[in-house]
Amino acid sequence: MGRSIVIVREVECRSVLNKSALADYCINPYIGCEHACRYCYAESYTRRFCRNAEAWGDFVDVKINAPSVLSREVRRKPKGMVYLSSLTDAYQPLERKYELSRRSLEILLRHQFSISIQTKSTLILRDLDLIRRFHEREVGFTITTLNDDVRKAFEPASSPAKERLLAIKELKANDVKTFVFFGPVLPYLSDHNLEGYLRQISDVGVDYIYVDKLNLKPGLWANLERFLLKDFPQIHKKWRDILLGRSDYYENYESSNR
Repeated sequence: MGRSIVIVREVECRSVLNKSALADYCINPYIGCEHACRYCYAESYTRRFCRNAEAWGDFVDVKINAPSVLSREVRRKPKGMVYLSSLTDAYQPLERKYELSRRSLEILLRHQFSISIQTKSTLILRDLDLIRRFHEREVGFTITTLNDDVRKAFEPASSPAKERLLAIKELKANDVKTFVFFGPVLPYLSDHNLEGYLRQISDVGVDYIYVDKLNLKPGLWANLERFLLKDFPQIHKKWRDILLGRSDYYENYESSNR
């Protein structure tokens, strides 16, 4: 499954350390994400303030001045927990070049803000030297499936799930608190062996695990439907019924996995 060429633009931002429902603050160093996850809800929020014509996953705006803006903001805002990131992946492939997340961590470390990082990329291990020096720190990996063929279809530019599990081991060896967000559960793809998946995840020593269903946000079904018709036509109708409220799949699934 080929990927379109990702359009990269360098842009400037006016603020970067923003209030969040997930922590005291969040930092999104990029707008858009190369991981191009088919189920991503972030587009419905991001489109409110960006006018990019490209499809989701085909563009990334790089907030090139984010570190300098953050340097000013940490001096005047109270210390708190900072979440990276809510509407992008702070460790998507472009981070290897731009290092906006690493430079942001360097600034937060100097002022000892607490950090919570969630990613699908093992690139985060590059910054372990910084992360382990925070007094309060946690790192989480989103994992949708341990089947790598399904992973490649739904999140083509992310790190293989087994590499994420190895990364958790390394983080734990460095006394970093870890979590896994197992979700969204993909009906008829990642739901058949949930107990086995969670056991494999638990075996690497992760501190806690969240499990969540696929939540349909505005505009998401149209994107998902095009993808399913092309790559998973055999489950298209089942997904349509589940996500458009014509099936009690999730109710039955939750009760059978209690």
